[in-house]
Amino acid sequence: MSFAIEGVYCAAATPLREDGTPDLRLFGAHARALLDEGCHGVALLGSTGEAASFGLRERMDLLEAALEAGVPADALLPGTSVPSVTDTVALTRHAVQAGARGVVMLPPFYYKAFSDEGLFRFYARVIEGVGDDRLRVLLYHIPMLTGVPIGHSLIAMLREAFPDTVVGIKDSDGKIENMEAMSARFPGFGVLAGADPLLLPVLQAGGAGCITASSNVVARELRVVYDHWDDPAKSEEVKAAQETIVAWRNLTNAYVQLPTVKTMLARRRGDGGWLHIHPPFTPLSEPEREKVWAEMARLEAL
Repeated sequence: MSFAIEGVYCAAATPLREDGTPDLRLFGAHARALLDEGCHGVALLGSTGEAASFGLRERMDLLEAALEAGVPADALLPGTSVPSVTDTVALTRHAVQAGARGVVMLPPFYYKAFSDEGLFRFYARVIEGVGDDRLRVLLYHIPMLTGVPIGHSLIAMLREAFPDTVVGIKDSDGKIENMEAMSARFPGFGVLAGADPLLLPVLQAGGAGCITASSNVVARELRVVYDHWDDPAKSEEVKAAQETIVAWRNLTNAYVQLPTVKTMLARRRGDGGWLHIHPPFTPLSEPEREKVWAEMARLEAL
């Protein structure tokens, strides 16, 4: 089965200057490199991309920086959701007009007394406010951060009202049973895992791929799994790739994930600018950084 949005997408981290503004040159180069390393596309401005710490203009500038670096527009999946309908419409319209393949859209996450009807109204107002048939939306289920789960009844409501627009979901809750159930209940609705080790079981369950943080550093191995997961002749290659993915994923979680990923990118890309991070996060300490880099060297030598 094919999906409107499928494949290996990187939940791209965002490099910063010392003053906390995005380093557009460094980001563009990173986005271009991710495609060269095997990603089908770049899901910028998600949780790993520190999206909630940027203003609207900065978010638009990052999308445009990727385009200027030579990333094809249809390889981009920007996160465009904020609690304000007006601002979400503005970010989403900008992405659609730039030619992005789709957008990744969180539910509104400040007020928590929601019904599915209330959540439906948020998404409907954004979709209708953008008013463009080219819009493709991936819902973003990450209740550990938003406190607002996206349930199957809401998906059913949105699929009935906007079947050509609401085309899939990034599920970062880590429960494979939920991903399997969504794939079974909603044929043609692309379920993308938000955790790297779950790419293989999601594909086996009829899912569409992944959007993950570790693909900032293990895109090649994720692509091996995606390309060959159902080829018996490649089973050993897939197994080896999966083991590598799990090892690198474990390293990203050695400390707080986001500053750890950026520390890994500082070494991988050879640029200390990757160590800058927005509060409330703090950079890894020097001893922590050295331990991460030493483990990277060990994994690279295997």
